[in-house]
Amino acid sequence: MQLSRLNQHTFPPLLKAAAATSACPSSHCLPSLYAVYIKLGFLTNARITNGFIQGYCTTGRITAARRVFDEMPRPDTVSFNSMIHGYAVSGDVSSARHLFERVPAPTPVTWTSMVAGFCRAGDVESARRVFEEMPERDLVSWNAMVSGLVGNKQPVEALCLFGRMMEEGFVPNRGTVVSALSACASAGALETGKWVHAFVEKKRLRWDEFLGTALVDMYAKCGAVELALDVFASLRARNTCTWNAMINGLAMNGYSAKALDMFCKMELDGTVVLDKVTFVGVLLACSHGGFVDAGKEHFYMTSKKYGIGLILEHYACMVDLLARSGHLQEAHKLITEMPMKPDVVVWRALLGGCRLHKNVKMAETVITEMEATCSGDHVLLSNLYAAVGRWNGVEDVRRTMRSKGIEKIPGCSSVEMNGCIHEFISGDKAHPSYDDIHAKLIEIGGRMQQQGYVTETAEVFYDIEDEEKEHALGHHSEKLAIAFGLIGGPPGATIRIVKNLRFCMDCHKFAKLVSKIYHRDIVVRDRARFHHFRGGTCSCNDFW
Repeated sequence: MQLSRLNQHTFPPLLKAAAATSACPSSHCLPSLYAVYIKLGFLTNARITNGFIQGYCTTGRITAARRVFDEMPRPDTVSFNSMIHGYAVSGDVSSARHLFERVPAPTPVTWTSMVAGFCRAGDVESARRVFEEMPERDLVSWNAMVSGLVGNKQPVEALCLFGRMMEEGFVPNRGTVVSALSACASAGALETGKWVHAFVEKKRLRWDEFLGTALVDMYAKCGAVELALDVFASLRARNTCTWNAMINGLAMNGYSAKALDMFCKMELDGTVVLDKVTFVGVLLACSHGGFVDAGKEHFYMTSKKYGIGLILEHYACMVDLLARSGHLQEAHKLITEMPMKPDVVVWRALLGGCRLHKNVKMAETVITEMEATCSGDHVLLSNLYAAVGRWNGVEDVRRTMRSKGIEKIPGCSSVEMNGCIHEFISGDKAHPSYDDIHAKLIEIGGRMQQQGYVTETAEVFYDIEDEEKEHALGHHSEKLAIAFGLIGGPPGATIRIVKNLRFCMDCHKFAKLVSKIYHRDIVVRDRARFHHFRGGTCSCNDFW
């Protein structure tokens, strides 16, 4: 095209085409077009110049975008917003902040870009500060903050902000609902999740694949498997993510056979594509069910039959299955033959098997090879030493943790009560109902002793007296949460708990007996899986 035929009306479509082709690193369409644009003297046209900024930002050329921005005679609000957004996306929050401070009159879009950028960079504190300083907020602003909190693993704070948003008169849209359901899933806030479900029904929002998947995932991660299955069955539109959410939900709740059956139905469906996440769920089901042969078949056929490459998560599930089933040497061999470097999750899967089968030698090897820096891994080895009476080993672990500056992560359990999330930390007496909780624990202890209960003190450090061991175990976070559930919830209601660490043996035994004595179902989601306690038994069959 001749230069004489180019005018300000021909640039927008050319810009759009150039930006699309500039996704290829070898392409120079956008810079060439910008050179022509400058030569023709169109730089004063803010709308088109902003198009160049957006085009460069979209293709990751932030430096070039900033050069265009700096050459503008009078950048407008769109110019600032585009540049700031380009920096939230590239992760250069510092540059975005400096530019934000130069905006003469920031719009809600500008403020929201900063909120989203800080959240994306993991700086939730700065994001929240910007959010609170906004002179006015729209629904997009609220969604950015709620979504940012969810993405940064602060689901309780996200739900609190969601409630405040409703109080201030903002009506959630589909994006808000998906974020709220994700927060409920992470926090185990079933009652709030049910409220969101009812809200969607009342507002007659369409249950498409995205909302439907979020709802299935929420119910499954709150341990309400039957509700998840009901929603799944009622959905008219399902995609791969919907099926994956259901398969993984069944697997993590211990419904291994049902998860594999759901996988077969997914294969027969024919309208969805199986992917890597699908087989994570399948292998997880095999692991939790102890289906060694089925697990091996799926693991080794994933690439051959379905053309899906194995990823770290697949190896972690397979190692977990082999280790749980006592095939520790085979699990270790699989790790050494992995085509990628094993991460801590893979090593922990083997370490968990060592704990279950009391293989101290293998556990020592694992701790050395994984270069463990997390307190949980060292504590697990210490507990294993204590369980077999090797007290020198316990002291060695203590010294190692002290020398490396590794501090034990406190156990934390949360339980939802009347729409509020209550959090308990092991040994913490700060909860306003602590006196009642303590009294309930004493009552529970008396009734459990009548059933022949003896505290499992083997995993507690050896240099404290038995009475102190029992006291320490008696104030584990899940026990505090269970006692609170008994005194604070309606009679007969299921007690649902989310825990940050793996169950200890004593607390697991405690939960089984409470479910039997008080005729209460207890659902606990620990770091590894769900435990459904009913009538003195657990869905894991003491295999976790």
